[in-house]
Amino acid sequence: MTKQIKVGNVLVGGGAPVSIQSMCNTRTDDVDATVEQIRRLTAAGCEIIRVAVPDMDAARAVGAIKERIDIPLVVDIHFDYKLALEAIAAGADKVRINPGNIGGEDRVKAVADACRLRHIPIRIGVNGGSLEKGLLAKYGGVCPEAMVESAFGHIRLLNKFDFDDICVSLKSSNVPMTMKAYQLMRQESDYPLHIGVTEAGTVRMGTLKSAVGIGGLLAMGIGDTMRVSLSADPIEEVYAARDILKAAGIRKDGPELVSCPTCGRTRIDLIGLAGQVEERLKSVDKPITVAVMGCVVNGPGEASAADCGIAGGVGEGLLFKKGQIIKKVPQDQLVDELFALIETL
Repeated sequence: MTKQIKVGNVLVGGGAPVSIQSMCNTRTDDVDATVEQIRRLTAAGCEIIRVAVPDMDAARAVGAIKERIDIPLVVDIHFDYKLALEAIAAGADKVRINPGNIGGEDRVKAVADACRLRHIPIRIGVNGGSLEKGLLAKYGGVCPEAMVESAFGHIRLLNKFDFDDICVSLKSSNVPMTMKAYQLMRQESDYPLHIGVTEAGTVRMGTLKSAVGIGGLLAMGIGDTMRVSLSADPIEEVYAARDILKAAGIRKDGPELVSCPTCGRTRIDLIGLAGQVEERLKSVDKPITVAVMGCVVNGPGEASAADCGIAGGVGEGLLFKKGQIIKKVPQDQLVDELFALIETL
């Protein structure tokens, strides 16, 4: 089991539930826009949010943002340690930093001291695309071993200044390399791990790469908090993260949709029906399994493990619960009837 840290009111590691993170793509110094986006993300299921802090205006905005949101706020710092100090003073709940790129050890010490004073954890963010030149020369390029060695170098630097409230990430855009790096890190330390595949891509490919990488690690029991990185509205990251946690069997706190593939027996717009049901389930928080099946002959039986569902036929369909048929329903009323049933569960 990993050590546990506390990010605001969210526990990370030590057996705590795997938490979902995302990152704003608004300008952090635009407080209204950033707060509005964080509220949307929170409603979608985001539990920890990160903002970029590229300048002092962004750092000073942290306090105003914090006052208006309900989830912990992480600040992303590169190069200028003064931005970290300002954001910490403004009320940040966690700092994401690469201790090796903010200058001399006196600057690392200043950040470590400020975080210790306020009981704020630091995430060491190792990225395969920005490893130290010495490690690239030693290993002949980017590899899992180089990424892990980089992480331990940063850990030693923080430990030197009596700071050990640490979370680690080791991200690459290469899925197998990312997975191997996290496996090695898990074998060699008990720091909580923030898992993800960086620069994963657009919604489709980025979700697939994240599902393989993050989902694979979760299935091995690796990972304490996660972010799905997508070139899209951050809300898509949260939806994808929730789905990955469900698919990996980690979470049961919301609905799961199961639907059959179409075949020659299908006489309804199964793809359209499944899409409608999936969209409406986003506003349902019950831990239920809902089935959308294309065949009235086999559908209820094949989906008997589902709490409820619909199966289509010619012009009408069946509404069923736990595999038992409740009634026949006109095709254009199937979805409404299904959600009326869901409300009673």
